This record gives sequence, C-alpha cells and structure tokens, in this order.
Amino acid sequence: MIDRIAILGTGLIGGSLGLAWKERRPDCTIVGHDRPDVLETAEARGAIDEKAADPVTAVEAADLVVLATPLATVLTLLESIGPHVPDDAIITDVGSVKSPVLDQAADVLPDDRQFLGGHPMAGAEHAGIDHADPLLFENAVYLLCLPDDQDETALDGPLAPVVDLVEATGARPLLLSPERHDRLVAAVSHLPQLLAVALVNTVAEADDPDEATNLALELAGGGFRDMTRIADSPFDMWRDILVGNEGPIHDALSDFRRTLRRLRNRLIEDDLEGLEDAFTDAQTARDAVPGDSKGFLHPLADVYVRAPDEPGIIHELTGHLVEANLNIKDIELQKIREGTGGTFRLAFASAADADAAVDALEAASYEAWRP
Repeated sequence: MIDRIAILGTGLIGGSLGLAWKERRPDCTIVGHDRPDVLETAEARGAIDEKAADPVTAVEAADLVVLATPLATVLTLLESIGPHVPDDAIITDVGSVKSPVLDQAADVLPDDRQFLGGHPMAGAEHAGIDHADPLLFENAVYLLCLPDDQDETALDGPLAPVVDLVEATGARPLLLSPERHDRLVAAVSHLPQLLAVALVNTVAEADDPDEATNLALELAGGGFRDMTRIADSPFDMWRDILVGNEGPIHDALSDFRRTLRRLRNRLIEDDLEGLEDAFTDAQTARDAVPGDSKGFLHPLADVYVRAPDEPGIIHELTGHLVEANLNIKDIELQKIREGTGGTFRLAFASAADADAAVDALEAASYEAWRP
C-alpha cells in the first residue's frame, strides 16, 4: 500500500494530483518540494500535508515519488534522488516525453528501484498551483510506460498501487511503449501546439501592418479561437518538450507538410473531387468512435444535444441530468454560432446512461440524440 507520497514540483499537474489524492485517498500523507512560495500555496490549498526544503528530504520515507517538473529537471532529479529513495518505493513522472526519461532512469537508478513512466493527457490554459484542480484528470487518458525489463503483468503486481492511484484521480490508464508514446504524442499534442503558433502568427501578418487595427484578428471568430487556444501556452513549458522529442516532432511536421502539399496541389489543379475526398476522410476520422475496449482504455457512450446561446444554459442542461441521477464523464462544445446556439457532446460511462440522458433531455424539450 502507498501511505506516503512525495511530489517534486507542486505546480498545475503536481498540485492537481495532490488535491485529487487528498480528496480520494485522504489517509495518504503527501509531502511536496518546490519553491518556498509555491509550497506555501500548495499547503494552503490542501494539496500537500508537509513541505520539504530539498528533494532528498522529500523522498526519504516515501512509498511513491512523483516527478512533476520540466523534463530537464526530471532527468537531473532521477540521478540525485535515486540513492535516497527507499528500496521498495516506486518512482514515476508526469512528463509528455517518455523515451529520454526511461533511458535516464535505467542508467542512473539503483537496480532495486522501480520506475514507471507516466503522462496524464490533461492540462489547463494557465500553469501554476493557483490553477490546480482536483478534477483536472477526470476521464483524461493517463498514459503509462514500462521500462524494457518489465512487462504488463507488473501493472497487476508490484506497480498495481500506482495504477490504483491513477484511477483514483478519475483518469483512465493506458499502457504504451515509450517509443509509441512519443510518436503518438508528437502527432496529437506537440504538432498541434506548433500549428497553433504558426496559424496565429500567419493570420496576424495577413493584414497591412500600417493599419491602426489588425482587421484579420478582429474578424477571427469562435472557430479560430477554438483552433488556436493552445497558442497561449508559454514557451518555457514547451522548451524541454520540443528538444526532448525532437525526432518524432520532425517526423510529424514532415507528415503534415506532405498533407498540406497534397491539398495545395489539389487547389492548383482545381481538383474539387480530391478536395472533397480529403474533407470526407477528415470527417470520418474525426467522428470515429471505438467499437470495443482495448488495453485499459474503455470508450464512453456519447450523446449530442443542441442548446441555445443563452446565459446559464449549461447549468440548466446539466441540471436535468443531475435530476435524473446521471453522471457526465466528459463534455465538449462541438459547434457554435454566436447568438443562436451550439451542439454539445456529452459522454457517459455506459450506453444505458446515454440512453437515459437522451430521454431526460428530450423530456426537457432539448433536441438530443445518440450518434
């Protein structure tokens, strides 16, 4: 059993883990290490029980050590804390690049220390302990990567307590190899970040710089804002990621460049049929829903509902579901036209809950349907 957790780095992710575990595993003692001002806030918010002035002190009696710092610091910490972690403790991290971390763990940790790579696919627009949220990981995929000398049976054996803690946050653990993790995350996370930056900069340069108002940005509506929200992410958060996953990111950029070139060629050739095929392929891929369960990842049951653009509409909509004793596992605004309304995707744990949600929403005069 894990009774004492050391979190090194109590910012958004580390602080959110602490808050989630204090709510759902209140018997665990959580000790944090970070800058003094960050630790003061983390303690005041209830994310940690104790403050440690240095990493070695934080890990000395821990059952689980969570490295929730930037990648470069994770690599340094693995070497400095390794000899001081108790023999039966488990070390994990939360970074979005896995191969360099698992390689470093294999190189510097004593042979009797256990390491499990981790990556919660969750975040927020703003970093720091002030924005930590115990619900941050609710229904998020939490990727796990094993060292080369371990197989998946370890997740039911010595590493099972970590899987239990991951599930306690509301996340859904999924096992991947480090190489596959880095390749996929480069495509679904790191590439979109670079594209959002490129798209915003391209649009910002579309208008005449001599004009007093950048009309291109003024005309950008909700769709543009949705596509480029992550362009607000600070570079400090991305520096280590872009360096640490450079190879897979290069590959993802090359793949995207080829796709963009094909679209450009179809435009040049007036190949409307080819463009339509590209749109159709994208719609099919975007709307694809898994038909079965693989690994640890269990697909949810979706419901779509149209709602008017009015103050308090989300509160009203979810209120009908609460009255029906239905728990929403995920919610996403799919389409919106300001002043008229939009379509929400609501996800439920089971098909029965989704069917009941449709009944409850239709009874409240909403247009709701299963895909």
